[in-house]
Amino acid sequence: MSMLRDPENGCPWDRKQSFQTIAPHTLEEVYEVVDAIEREDYTQLPNELGDMLFQVVFYAQLGNEQGLFDFEDVVSEIGNKLLQRHPHVFPAATMESFGDKESITSDQVETNWEKIKQGEREQKGSQDASILADIPLGFPALTRAAKVQKRASQAGFDWPEYKGALEKIREETLELEEALAQKSHSKIEDELGDLFFSLVNLSRHIKIDAETCLRKATNKFEHRFRALESEVAADGLDLHSLSIEIMEEYWQKIKKSNDSP
Repeated sequence: MSMLRDPENGCPWDRKQSFQTIAPHTLEEVYEVVDAIEREDYTQLPNELGDMLFQVVFYAQLGNEQGLFDFEDVVSEIGNKLLQRHPHVFPAATMESFGDKESITSDQVETNWEKIKQGEREQKGSQDASILADIPLGFPALTRAAKVQKRASQAGFDWPEYKGALEKIREETLELEEALAQKSHSKIEDELGDLFFSLVNLSRHIKIDAETCLRKATNKFEHRFRALESEVAADGLDLHSLSIEIMEEYWQKIKKSNDSP
């Protein structure tokens, strides 16, 4: 990376990059890693993980050039963080304290994790004392909604079980129907957003990641729609000329075929 950034003999593209210009590429590489995992393409996964690691190396080189930090600092930070955030594994937050194991459940680990992170935020002396502080605005909408809800739940602002979240979805659906009847764009947008937020809340309660869930649903739709296109073409028909009723017949046939053992 140092050679690629060399002012005289390095790569022109690499030399002109900055933290800001690399950030979009980082997002792309992360999604490509997730895509390989969801497709269970473990042959390609090392390649994608390498691309993601390259992003970290790139940032470390930029930081080193500007006298801000280097790769060793990055590794040291995550090492210290892991020690501090796992007191049930490292009671003294040191490698030497490993082995003095504390009996704890996975749910308790998550609760403690949030408390530890809140303590870290307070130590930083952030002017934003809210329990919702430091949740990145750049997160995908569903992921950010889940993060906000999870933080709020740490303060006890939450349904005791999923049934409350499910009832809220019914309530928001009715309010959306009312907004649609009023034909108010801003009201429709507002109520539709509330419905999305409520769906994320339900997914959180039943421990299903909303972002992953929607991505899988979209992939399933794409697979079925491509099959529909193939079926229609095989019958010598033009998809654009078919009525919605005919397309629905094809769709149900494809769904039934996909659901068969």
